[in-house]
Amino acid sequence: QFQFEESGGGSVQSGGSLTLSCSANAFNIEPYIVAWFRQSPGKEREGVAGLGGIYPAPTYAASVEGRFTISRDNAKNVVYLVMNDLKPEDTGTYYCGRNNRPSYELSHFWEFDYWGQGTQVTVSS
Repeated sequence: QFQFEESGGGSVQSGGSLTLSCSANAFNIEPYIVAWFRQSPGKEREGVAGLGGIYPAPTYAASVEGRFTISRDNAKNVVYLVMNDLKPEDTGTYYCGRNNRPSYELSHFWEFDYWGQGTQVTVSS
C-alpha cells in the first residue's frame, strides 16, 4: 500500500525539541505538496506545516509559526519537521500527507492522502 512512514516522535519536556521524519515507500514526493498534521483524541486533524505547490515558501499554523520548520529532501524522498520550544499543547500523533493539487489549505486535511500510522509526540510541562 502506498503511504508515508512517520518517525522521530517521543516524550520531551516543555521547551524541548524533536525532529520528525516522513518517508514515502512507493512514490516520488517531488511533484507533490506535502504537509504535516497532528491529531489528539477527540479532536479533528489539524494542519501544522505545508510545503510545495504554487507557494514559494512553507506555510505554518499560527500556533507553531516561529517554532516549527518543515523541509523536504527530494533525493531521499523524505519530509522533515523540526520542532523547537515544544509546548504541552503540541502533544498529539503527527502524520504527513500528500496533496496532488496546485495549492492547498492546511485546514483542508481531507484533500491530503497517503497517511501513515503517525508518530506520537508527548510534551510534559
